[in-house]
Amino acid sequence: MKYSRMLIEVESPEEYGYDRIKYNLSESSIADQTPGTLGLQIPDLKPLYNEHKGSSRLRELIVKGNDSLDKDDVLITGGAADALFIISTSQLSPGDHLVVVRPNYATNLETPRAVGCDISFIDLRFENGFHHDVSAIRSALRPNTKLISVTCPNNPKRTMISRLPIAASLGDHVLSVASMSKSYGIPGIRIGWVITKNRELQKTFLAAKEQISISGSVIDEWIAEQVLTGREEVLEVTIKEMEVRRAIVEAWVQQEELVEWVKPQGGVVCFPRVKKEPEGGMAAFCERLLHKYGTYVGPGNWFEQPDTYFRVG
Repeated sequence: MKYSRMLIEVESPEEYGYDRIKYNLSESSIADQTPGTLGLQIPDLKPLYNEHKGSSRLRELIVKGNDSLDKDDVLITGGAADALFIISTSQLSPGDHLVVVRPNYATNLETPRAVGCDISFIDLRFENGFHHDVSAIRSALRPNTKLISVTCPNNPKRTMISRLPIAASLGDHVLSVASMSKSYGIPGIRIGWVITKNRELQKTFLAAKEQISISGSVIDEWIAEQVLTGREEVLEVTIKEMEVRRAIVEAWVQQEELVEWVKPQGGVVCFPRVKKEPEGGMAAFCERLLHKYGTYVGPGNWFEQPDTYFRVG
């Protein structure tokens, strides 16, 4: 495999330097939390090797409330990115075909490319409200299609599919990947997971994790356990705050003649479109935003989209 750096990571705010940014609007998660804001006091934990699949308590919390899933269906990974990498490298081979709804997080594009796969893209369109077109996905399938990749809420457009149970509960051919980053504001603990009812896949994914990292951090998994234990309270506060913030952005879009958007249905980002190219083009506009006003946004080319779009979080 030949790896290429992903543009979204090359130009990420953490690589550029948080201390050089005054208004960071490029993120796709809620505002970063601290142990203090979460009401946590980290105990004197022993940093030994953890359960290879992830702590039993954490895995139980992840599937809590879903009667058709249990903790053995869950593998804890180093963020959702590790889960996506494990899936692609263990299940795809050169020449395999996959269908990817785009835009999508770069790992879902670059890792299959590194493997040597053939990718069919289903592009979400502004004119259609960025809605998922199931018939287009179905039409793109081939006899050698190994994987269909869909994000929900979409990143960065934040459109939704109908609210249903965890996808992995629908059958052993479906995988669900998520993390503690977006909704809980703790991307730095690097806790994600993949859920599947397929026992053979679980064995394969665990083997991959053991070769990459053996196990996860005891401290990081403890933090995730505490947050998920009180998730209802955490999310209630978050949702109220995000409704206020979305209303502020909506009011700005409505009065701004140069910008239009599809109002996001979920998540904490949107993907506005500039109706008239700014002086010098969008790249120069983003540079002015950053260097003159200290404001950082995510340009459309992070997601292989036209540069008239930009992500605002």
